[in-house]
Amino acid sequence: MKIDNSNATLGTGPRPQTTLLVTETPIEPDLPYETHPLADLSVEALDEYDVLWMHCESALDDAARQRLAAVGGELTAFVADGGGLLLTHGAVEAAAELGIEAHEPDSVGRVDADETGFLVRRLFEDHPIFGGIDGLRPNGAPATDAVSVHYDSLHPNDADVLAARRDDGTDRPNLKSLLCWEVGDGRVVGVGHGLAALQTDVQETLLDNCLAYAAGEGSDPRTVGRSKGREEFEAMREAVPDANHRPAYHFTPPANWLNDPNGLVQWNGRYHLFYQYNPAGPFHDSIHWGHAVSDDLVHWEDEPIALAPDPDGPDAVGVWSGCFVDDEGTPSVMYTGGDDGDQLPCLARAEDDSLRTWTKAAENPLITEMPADVDVLQSIDWRAEFRDHCVWRTGETWYQIVGSGIEGEGGAALLFESEDLLEWEYCHPILTGDWRKTGPIWECPELLRFDEGSLLHVSDYSKVAYFSGEYDEAAKRFEPEDHGVLDHGVFYAPQSFAADDGRTLMFGWLKEDRDREAQWDAGWSGAMSLPRVVSLAADGTPEFSLPTELEALRETHHSFSDLTVSPDGTNPLADIEGDTLEVKMTVDARNVGEFGLVLRETPDGEERTVVRCKIRHREVVVDRSQSSNSDAAADSSDSMPLTLDEDGTFSLHLFLDRSVLELFTNDAQALTSRIYPTRPDSTGVGLYADDCEVTVRSLDVWELAATED
Repeated sequence: MKIDNSNATLGTGPRPQTTLLVTETPIEPDLPYETHPLADLSVEALDEYDVLWMHCESALDDAARQRLAAVGGELTAFVADGGGLLLTHGAVEAAAELGIEAHEPDSVGRVDADETGFLVRRLFEDHPIFGGIDGLRPNGAPATDAVSVHYDSLHPNDADVLAARRDDGTDRPNLKSLLCWEVGDGRVVGVGHGLAALQTDVQETLLDNCLAYAAGEGSDPRTVGRSKGREEFEAMREAVPDANHRPAYHFTPPANWLNDPNGLVQWNGRYHLFYQYNPAGPFHDSIHWGHAVSDDLVHWEDEPIALAPDPDGPDAVGVWSGCFVDDEGTPSVMYTGGDDGDQLPCLARAEDDSLRTWTKAAENPLITEMPADVDVLQSIDWRAEFRDHCVWRTGETWYQIVGSGIEGEGGAALLFESEDLLEWEYCHPILTGDWRKTGPIWECPELLRFDEGSLLHVSDYSKVAYFSGEYDEAAKRFEPEDHGVLDHGVFYAPQSFAADDGRTLMFGWLKEDRDREAQWDAGWSGAMSLPRVVSLAADGTPEFSLPTELEALRETHHSFSDLTVSPDGTNPLADIEGDTLEVKMTVDARNVGEFGLVLRETPDGEERTVVRCKIRHREVVVDRSQSSNSDAAADSSDSMPLTLDEDGTFSLHLFLDRSVLELFTNDAQALTSRIYPTRPDSTGVGLYADDCEVTVRSLDVWELAATED
């Protein structure tokens, strides 16, 4: 192999001179490379070059595919032996033709924009390909008529996605266009748009870098590589730290996107947390199942991706939410597969007790038609709104409820039964809501049974609604006696499981409350709630407590008792600082107005979040009007109702974790909020009374340890 790159540097300087350009259409301006059409490519001469650059301004036609098939073995051998391959525009399709990529791109067409550019992922901003290119949104260039090739609904199986597309100044993160592969000792780079004409310095620099990188210049970041294991996930966490906002002890994804908890289980003593995960970036698209394990509910270790979409299967565009099923000792999961307008139930079984490797059932999808006697809601995206599962067994019969909606009525939980988990027969809705109160569609339904009764909760896009009452096993009907909201904030799509000690533990997705651009810039999105121990009170209302395992996070302890706080007094918590805190407080709330806590306050008060306990109004308000100097963060207030105990006391249990705030009052109400201070000195803590003295019977503040740093 002839290598002559001694004068090439990434981002500056001349391009490698041992490049062979294969194209049918000249690129403007003229480039100093030997150029041939694909039909004249001589594979015998490849050893004379460091890099083979293939460029097509239209989609690959039959003749091009036939030629690639004829020389494919020699081309892949060239790369495996240390050669470089750059594929631009239509030539990106060649990666699948050559067997370098298992998934074909699903978006091939012209750019419908005046200007187009690149949207660089935070995870790869230090990649050699972006040397000398500033920012995650470098300047764009006028669009051309050349075809563009992207992965849109699909995600490449073998490539790392380094960047997506921007059109006319708008982020298009779903259009995944700048890719890299490792093939033996060589590198392959794919650029699906933006290089048909070199009109800007950014384009020239990007081309320089792509050719130099393909030729072997520059070191790969530790985040590069497919598939990813713990070493790569650790590198990903280090690459997107976001120290002011990324939670320190709540679980977050290594990078990219997280939403619903899935498949929760304690299996052979270990806790397994599966979750909706997009490896392409911090946005909802191309959903896989992420996986983490823990021995104590506090410290979590990343595992490889558990389930990925199959482009030829019923889950081509997403492996969506589902639940764990213990099938007589065989660990299994029931999940929703999304493909071509359908959302249908699928089954997978684990091949080992580590729950790392899964085999999807050949019978998938398990339900192919909607019930004939119910008018399941249709939408612009789906032939039927029909997804998310809760499965249990009674005797020899399996049951599952699926989230759905009934046209003209509201959200519904549809009941099915089966003898073998594979063939399912429709029964009826166990409960149907009123679209005016709980929305037209129910997601993530879950039925929990306790000695005191049953709890059905559903997510209706805006909140998690619950219904408590009795589930009649014989009639297979749920009879609600009470209803309410499980959490009054960003907590969504919760799922529960029975721990070995009998506790019912629940996790929920904590949605971001800053705009999409800010999430992209951070490089991560979404957090998991702390585990909550769920039970039913005697009156049928849900109660929450926190697992004692979380006490392992506690470090420095500040304790107060019989503390009097007055409107004109000094701040008794002035000596406490922190952005990771636990607070437990019991207050004599008889004959008082407003009191509360101030969190994440700057010394000058410019940024601060106030938890206002408004006793006369019987509500707790998280006032975010000054939480952040950033326009990207939501600043509206969150609130929940409060009640006093019979003796007139009010109890508040609060967890602060940088951008996460979880509040519990009297073990009966919960509110989760997100805050995004911009200043590193937003760490002050305060306690105040608004209009009269308040007696705090007990106050404990713990500074908490980080598990995610």
